[in-house]
Amino acid sequence: MPPSLIRRRIYPAPFMAGLALLYSGIHVHAADAATDTKTSKPKHHRHAAGKAAAAGKAAAHNPAKAAPAPAVAATGTTAARPLYAPPGTTSTITPTEENLTVVGSPMNILHQDIGLSRMPQDVMHTPQTVNVVPQVLMEQQNVKTLDEALRNVPGITASVGEGEGGMSGDQFLIRGFQAQNDIYEDGLRDYGVYSRDSFDYDHISVIKGPSSEVFGNGTTGGAINMVTKMPHLGNSYSGQFSGGSADYYRGTLDVNQQIGESTAIRIAGMGNENDEVGRDDVYSHRWGIAPSIAFGLGKPTTLTIEYFHQTDNRIPDYGVPLLTKPGTTIARPATEFGVNRNNWYGTQYDQDDSNVDMLSAHLKHEFNSHITFYDDLRGGMYQRYFSASWEGCNATCNAAYFGNDPASALVDRRGHLGGPEPYQQNDWSVQNVASAIAKFNTGMLKHQIIAGWDVAHVYDRRTNYAYNYNGLNGTQTDTTGLVNPTNFVPGLLLGNVGQYSSNLVNISGVGRALHKTGVATDVGAFFSDQVWFAPWFSARAGFRWDHWDSHYSANEGMVGTGVSYGQNQDTYNPTVNLMYTPNDDTMVYFNWAQSTTPLGLYVTNSSEPLRATNEGYAPERSSLYEIGAKYNAFHGRMGFTVSAFRLEKGNSLLTDPTTGDVTPSSDRQRNQGFELSASGEILKNWNVIATYAYYDAKTIASATAADVGKRIQYAPKNSATFWSTYTIAPATPWNVTFGGGLTWRQSVWLDPANTAKVPDTVEWDAMISHSFLKHWKVAMNGYNLANRLNYSNLFSDRVTPSTGRAFLFNISATY
Repeated sequence: MPPSLIRRRIYPAPFMAGLALLYSGIHVHAADAATDTKTSKPKHHRHAAGKAAAAGKAAAHNPAKAAPAPAVAATGTTAARPLYAPPGTTSTITPTEENLTVVGSPMNILHQDIGLSRMPQDVMHTPQTVNVVPQVLMEQQNVKTLDEALRNVPGITASVGEGEGGMSGDQFLIRGFQAQNDIYEDGLRDYGVYSRDSFDYDHISVIKGPSSEVFGNGTTGGAINMVTKMPHLGNSYSGQFSGGSADYYRGTLDVNQQIGESTAIRIAGMGNENDEVGRDDVYSHRWGIAPSIAFGLGKPTTLTIEYFHQTDNRIPDYGVPLLTKPGTTIARPATEFGVNRNNWYGTQYDQDDSNVDMLSAHLKHEFNSHITFYDDLRGGMYQRYFSASWEGCNATCNAAYFGNDPASALVDRRGHLGGPEPYQQNDWSVQNVASAIAKFNTGMLKHQIIAGWDVAHVYDRRTNYAYNYNGLNGTQTDTTGLVNPTNFVPGLLLGNVGQYSSNLVNISGVGRALHKTGVATDVGAFFSDQVWFAPWFSARAGFRWDHWDSHYSANEGMVGTGVSYGQNQDTYNPTVNLMYTPNDDTMVYFNWAQSTTPLGLYVTNSSEPLRATNEGYAPERSSLYEIGAKYNAFHGRMGFTVSAFRLEKGNSLLTDPTTGDVTPSSDRQRNQGFELSASGEILKNWNVIATYAYYDAKTIASATAADVGKRIQYAPKNSATFWSTYTIAPATPWNVTFGGGLTWRQSVWLDPANTAKVPDTVEWDAMISHSFLKHWKVAMNGYNLANRLNYSNLFSDRVTPSTGRAFLFNISATY
C-alpha cells in the first residue's frame, strides 16, 4: 500500500551540515514498511533523526516551543495533527520540501495518542500516569479480548460484579477501586455490560487516577479508553485465523479502501468460538462487525461515522468458593485445598447472551491554525439475557470438606439474596461531547484552552424471572457437591415472565419486583487553560461541572403498587497541573485532581442502590496528588516513566452483599505508591515493554474500628508486567521473531476486614513467528506455560481460576 509520508524541510547547506550527524543513524526503509499496515499510522519512533523530528512534535504539544525548526507532520493519517506555531512566529529560512519515509519502533508508548479530543497530547506530554497497550503488543500476544489486553497494565484486576443483580461482563478495578462505569471507546462511555472483543481496537489507553475534569463523574482509580480502527487514506487488507487448545477457532478481517481523494471506508470483522482450558462447561461463541466511513481525510473538516455490533453467547463463570482451613483464620480458594480447578458450579439454566449495537459520529473542523472544533456523538442499544449460579460454601460445607467425608460438602448455588436470578436487560444510551481547542497569545504568554459540554442519557430496563423450587423438596435451596458438582438440577424449573413471582428475590426497600427501571441524565461543562510562562514551564488549571439526575423504580411482581426513588446532584471537579519541560525529550510534572461518584452512577452495570433512606447521600469524593517524570532516551528509541502518587477516597459507600443495602460510611481509603515503565527498542530488532507498580493501599478511617489499617481489597502491593521480542534476520527468507514475558500480581485481600485472600498470579507466556512471501506470517503463542493455578475474576467470597496451559497457532496475511 502507499506509504505515509513525513515531510521534512530542506534548509541551506550550513544548517543541514549541523544536522547531518543527527540523521546519521536514521533507518530509512522501503515504502511499504513505513506504515503500520493495520492502521496506516506512521510509526513515531525516532532514531538519530529524532532530534530534528522532535522539534516539530514539541511544537504541536507545547506552543511555547514552536520555532523555525524543522517541522514534522504526518499526512494522510487519522492520527496527524497540524503543528501549532504561535502568533508572531516567523522564519527567515525559505524551505523546499521533499518526501522522506522514516520508520522506528512502535513499542515506545510515549509517542502514542491517548485517543480523545479532550486530551489532545500524546502520552509524553500528558501530566498523569498513562499506560498504553499498543497494537503491536496485542498482535504479538494474539490478544482477543479487552480483559487479555489489560493484563499488560499493572494495578488492574477484574471482578464479577457486586450486590443483587450479579453483573458479569467486563468489570474492572483500577488501583483497587471500581471502574465498571469508566470504560470508554474513542472518548465516549461504553455503557454496555458485556465481554468486549478486541478485534476493532487500534490501541488501549489507561489513564490512572481521578480524571473527572475530563471524563465526568467516576474515575476514582482511572479510566480505560479503547481507540478503534478508523478509516485512513491508502488501501490496506489483512486477515488472520487462529486455532488451538480447548477447541479455539477464531478469524478476523480488516479491510481499508480509499474511494476518493479524501474518503475511505474500513470494515473490521470477527468470528470466535472457544472453550476454556482448565474450566468445565465454560465457552464463548461470538461474532462482530465494525464498518466505518470517513469523509474529508486530510482536509480541514473530517467526519467519521462508525457502526459496531457484537453478539456473544457464553457461559458465565463465577469460579470456586473460598474455604477456611480449621486452625486458620484466612479464607482461600477451594482449589488451594485440593478441589479440582475444572469444577464449575452452574446449572442447566446458566447463560450470558448479549447483543451490542453502537452508532458513532466524530466530527473535526479546523477553523484555522488556532481553533479546532470537535463533536463526538454516540447512540447505543444493549440487549442481554443473564442467568448465573452464585456459589457459596457456608460453615457446614467448610466443616464437611475438612472432616472425614469431603464428598458430603454441599455448595449453595443461590448465594447472597437468594442468588442472582435470571433477567432480561434492555438498555439504550446516547451521549454527545462537543469541545473546542483554542491556541493564542496574551502578551508574552501562550495559551491552550479546551472547553466544551457533555450530555448523556442512559436507560436500563430489567425483567426478572424466578425459579420454582418445588422439585427440591419444597425448599428454596439449590445445592451441589463441592468435590463433584452436578450441573443438571432435576426439578429446578425456570418460570416465564410473572410466573413464580413469590420466589423473586426480596430486596430490602424494594420487595419482590418483576420489573426494575433505572434512568439517568448527566449534563456537564468543562474548561481548562494551559499557560506557558516560559518555553520550559507551563501550568494548566481546569474544572468540570456536572448535573446528575437519576431515577429508579420497581413494580409488579410481589411489590404491590411499586416504589420509585430519585436524586439530583451537582458536582464540581478541579484539576491543576504543573509541567517542567527543559527539552523536547523530558517532562517533569505535578498533578492534583479530584473526582466524584454519585450514588446510582452505575445504572446499567450494577444493582440499583437507590432507596428511600439514601436518596440524599453525598457522593464519594477522591483526590489525587501525583509527581512524575517522562523521558525519551536514545534519540527516542526508548521511553521511560516514573510517578509517585497519593490517592485518597472519602465518604465510601458500602454495599451489604447479604441485603444489597447501600450505606454511607466514615471510611476513608488511601492508596499511595509509585509506578515505573520502560518501552521501546533496546537495540535494533530488540523491543521491550515493562511496567511495575507498588501500592500501599489502606483504610485509614472507618466506623468499623477493626478495619482501620487493613489493606484495601483487590489492590496488590506489588505488580509487574514484562514483554520482549527479538527478530533474527529481518527482511530475509529465514527471519524469525521470538519472545515472551511475565505477568505478576502479588496476593490480594478480598474483603475490607482482610479475612479472605487470593494467592499470587504468575504467568509466563511466549511467542514465535516467521514471515514469508512478503505478506504472510505464521505464529505460535503459548500461554501460562508453567500451567500455574492463577486467578482472574475476584469477588469477596469466590474467585475464578484463570486459563491453564494453552497454545494457539496463527496464520495471517497483510497487504
